[in-house]
Parts: sequence; structure tokens; C-alpha cells
Amino acid sequence: MRSFTSLEQRIDAGAHRFLDNAAAGGFRSRLTEFVVFGLKQAWACIFGAALLAVLMAARLWYPEEAALARNDFLTIAAVLIQVLMVVARLETLRELRVIVLFHLVGTVMELFKTDVGSWSYEAEGFLRIGAVPLFSGFMYAAVGSYMVRVYRLFDLRFARYPRRWITAIVAAGIYVNFFTHHYIWDARWVLLAAVVIIFGRCVMHFRVFRRKFRMPLVIAFLLVALFIWIAENIATWSGAWLYPSQLNGWQLVPFEKLVAWFLLMIISVVLVAWVYKPEPPERPEESAEALPAVASEVLSAD
Repeated sequence: MRSFTSLEQRIDAGAHRFLDNAAAGGFRSRLTEFVVFGLKQAWACIFGAALLAVLMAARLWYPEEAALARNDFLTIAAVLIQVLMVVARLETLRELRVIVLFHLVGTVMELFKTDVGSWSYEAEGFLRIGAVPLFSGFMYAAVGSYMVRVYRLFDLRFARYPRRWITAIVAAGIYVNFFTHHYIWDARWVLLAAVVIIFGRCVMHFRVFRRKFRMPLVIAFLLVALFIWIAENIATWSGAWLYPSQLNGWQLVPFEKLVAWFLLMIISVVLVAWVYKPEPPERPEESAEALPAVASEVLSAD
């Protein structure tokens, strides 16, 4: 199992003291796995959740007459959250490298997308590059933080993972298409098909507490993209940025943005693979339970 940070090791030890006496079979065991799964997911999302909480608080309570512009406040808050994550041993310096790379990749995209009018920010504050406030890069960093944390919290393993050089080529194509589709033919559907073909046979194996489960990796991409889309709706409601359709009044982010976030998952996976090389399952695939069975098991008594 991949190593935890020092703080996570203490939390894990305390959790085991509490859970080791839990039933090893039956409904209570399945319920324990379900609860631990939710808690681990929440722990993996801690950076993004903290950032969303700050965005919502600033929308509801930040004074309009404050000397410090709201966007500058958000940038300072995001920096402090990131520093606390490292100081409190919630992230390792090794993981911070890939998170910083997420930040840089995202900021470059933000500069271009705001310039072509894909979305916009309030033009306020000093901590910005052109029309892009510096806190925007931390929203991509939040995705990176989740990816690297969930990788070790669930001890992710992959059966039939494609060659990394192939995934890198596809990820590069996806990133380039985010820019070029404004000027030439949009290749997103070709890229989407390529992702399904390349990753379609890959199965993700993960451990929750005592038991291991498996899920097709493409389904995992889709689920993460869905949750990012939900977070994006919260962020636009808070006024962090707005799409053109929201300028005259907030409304849901277009559902087709799911495709963009799904494709962004490929870039995320390739960047995380730079820190954690994808490894095969320790046991044959038959030893892991298919995830779709989890919900029905939890909801049904023995």
C-alpha cells in the first residue's frame, strides 16, 4: 500500500482501532465499507472543499466596501490553504510538484479562454495576470490535489493500463484542442472516441477498508467529471467567474461542459502518472468485487 503522510498515518491508526472490531461479514461490514468510502472521498476533496467554502463565504459575506478586492482576498486565501496543506502534512512535497503543474497548465488555459470570451472574471484587484485573477489556477490545483490524494488513499491499481506514452500523446492532443478548436475543426469527439478505445479495457482496482473493488476506468473518469461539474456550478453561483450565458443572471452550467471535464480527466491522469506510476493489481481481477454491487449490498440486509 502506498504510504500516507504522517498525519494520515495517525488518522489511519485511530480509524483501525475503532473499526478493527467491526463485523467482518454481513450488512454491518458492507455498511462500514460504504461509510469509509465516503469519508476517504471527503478527505481526498479537502483542498477543493476548502476552496469552495471560501468562494461561497466571499459571495455571501465579503463586504463590498472592503479595501482589499474580493479576488485578491480569494487568491490570498487559496495560497494559505495550499501552505496549510503542506505544513499540516496533508500533502507531500512530491505531490506538490504535480499540483503546481496543474496550476500552471490551468493558468495558461485561463489566459487564453478569457481572451476569446469563453468565460470572464470581474476586473478587480492587483493579484492577476491580465483579466485572470491568480486564484483561478488554484481551482485546477484542487483537481490535482484530489487526484494525487485519492491515488494513495485507495491504493489504486490498474489492470490493462495503456502505455503511458500513448496516454501522453492523447492528453497533449486534448490540451491543444482546447485552444485550436476556436480557429479550426473541433476534434473533441475524435479525442473522446480515442479515450474510450485506449482506456476502454482498463479496470481500476481500489481498497476501501478490508475489501477491494473494481470499476472500469472510463466510468471513474465520468463520475469525477460529474462532481467537478457540480462544483463548477457552485463556483459560478458564487461569482468566481461567469460563462456568457450567465451574464444576465445565473443559470446551470451547460451540461455539455461534462465532455470538457471528462477530457480534462485524461490530462489529469497523465500528470498524476508522473508522480505515481500506474501499477497492476496485486491479485487476479477475480479477487475484487465489481463496484456496481456495492450499493445493492449496502442497502440490502443479510
